Amino acid sequence: MKVAIIGCTHAGIFSARGILETDPTAEITVFEKNDTVSFLSCGIALWVGNHVSDPEKMFYDSVEAMKNDGIDMKMQHEVTNVDLENKVVTYQSLENQQEKTEKFDKIVVTTGSKPVMPPIPGINGKNIYLCKNWDDAKAINEAVKDVKSAIVIGAGYIGAEIAEQFSVSGIKTTLIDGLDRVLAKNFDKDITDEVEIEYQKHDVTLGLGQMVQAFESTDDSVKVTTDKGSYEADIVVLGIGFLPRTDLFTGQVDMIKNGAIIVDKYMQTSVKDVYAAGDSATVFYNPTQQDDYIPLATNAVRQGILVGKNILKPTVAYLGTQATSAVELYGKAMASSGLNQQLAQARGIEGIKTVTIEQDYRPDFMLTTTPVRATLVWDENTRAVLGGSFYSEHDISQTANALSLAIQNKMTIDELALSDFLFQPNFSQPINFLGAVAMAAAKQ
Repeated sequence: MKVAIIGCTHAGIFSARGILETDPTAEITVFEKNDTVSFLSCGIALWVGNHVSDPEKMFYDSVEAMKNDGIDMKMQHEVTNVDLENKVVTYQSLENQQEKTEKFDKIVVTTGSKPVMPPIPGINGKNIYLCKNWDDAKAINEAVKDVKSAIVIGAGYIGAEIAEQFSVSGIKTTLIDGLDRVLAKNFDKDITDEVEIEYQKHDVTLGLGQMVQAFESTDDSVKVTTDKGSYEADIVVLGIGFLPRTDLFTGQVDMIKNGAIIVDKYMQTSVKDVYAAGDSATVFYNPTQQDDYIPLATNAVRQGILVGKNILKPTVAYLGTQATSAVELYGKAMASSGLNQQLAQARGIEGIKTVTIEQDYRPDFMLTTTPVRATLVWDENTRAVLGGSFYSEHDISQTANALSLAIQNKMTIDELALSDFLFQPNFSQPINFLGAVAMAAAKQ
C-alpha cells in the first residue's frame, strides 16, 4: 500500500506513525514544504517571554526519526497539483525546482491552515510578522531583541498571549481587534472584562472594535491606520486567525464554506481512499452535533491517530470535540470547553441557559485560598451540558477537561451536579466548584 501524506505538522505526524502501526509494510511518503516537522507553535509567545528552556525542545518529533522508521520524508518539497480521484501527486523540490509525478493507493490531506491575510494595503510590508511556524517564531524572537514598541493585530488566543508577553518584557504594546472585547470568541464578558483590566494595568493600549485599514512601513517602524485612529510601533505581529490550506483540492472533494474538507467519523473524505485530518478538515462539534471548523492541535492529533487506525478499513470512530482549551495571562488562568454565549449566538443556537458562581477553590481555614469563577451552559429543554468556563489565579485547567468529558458523554446538569468529585482541604471544597456550578444550574 502506497500512501501519500501531504503536509506534516501534528495531523501529518500522527497519521504517518499511525499508518505504520496499522500496516508496517505500508510505503509512506510525506510531502512537506518546510524543513522541520512537529513544531509546537503554541509556545511562540512563551519563547518571546523567555519561558522556554531550549527552543529545540519545541519539536516532539524529527525528520531523522521518521526516516529511521522507514517513512520517505520529502522535505522542502511543494505539492503543486493533486488528482484525488486517480491518486496522482505532482510535486517540486524547492531546492532544485525538479518536478515529479507519482501515483499512490491512498492520499492523506494534512495541509493544515494558513494565516488570514485580508487584502489590506501594506499588509506584506517590512517589520510585519506572522505567528504560525518555526520560521515565524525565529523571526519574531530576533526582532524583539531591539524593539521598544509593538502592535499586535488580533485578540484571540495567539494575539492575546503575544501581547501579554511583549508587555511583561518591557515592550510598549498595542492590541487591536475588530471585535469589542479581547478573547471575545473564547470567553464571556465577565471574564474578558477582568482580562482587559490586566492589560491596562500593564500599560497595554487596547484598540478594540476597530478595523485595520492600512499599514505603512518604513525601515524602522510601522504605522497602522484603523477606522477609529492610528498607531505606530517598531513592529507589528499579525494574529488575525486561520483558514484551511486546501486550495489544491477545491472542486475535487466536499468542503464547507471556508474550504475545510468534510470528513466522516473515520476521517474519510467524499473521495474514496482520500483522508483528511487537522486544520485542513472539519471536526464534529459535540455541543451542536454538527460539522465545524476549529483549528486546534488537540483536534489535529486525535484525527491523525484515527487516520492511522482507519487506513485499511473503517475501524475506530471519531468521538468528536468540545474544543477544550486554556490560556494564562498575567497569572490568571482561563479554561473553557464547549459553547459560551458568543459561540452559541454565532452558530444560531437558541434555548441555552447559563449560570455563574464564584467560590474559593478550597476551605477558608487553609492559610491561603483564592476564588474561582465558574460558568455553566446547558440546553434548557434537554438539560444537557453544552459548555462552560473557569477563571482564577488557581490552576483550573483540568476542570475544563472534566467538563469536556461531561459534554462528550451527553450528561445533564442534574447528573453533573451529583457526580463524584474529591474533597480534601489541600485541593478542594466539600463541594467542588464544578459540582457547585452544576447544582446552581439544576436549581434554575
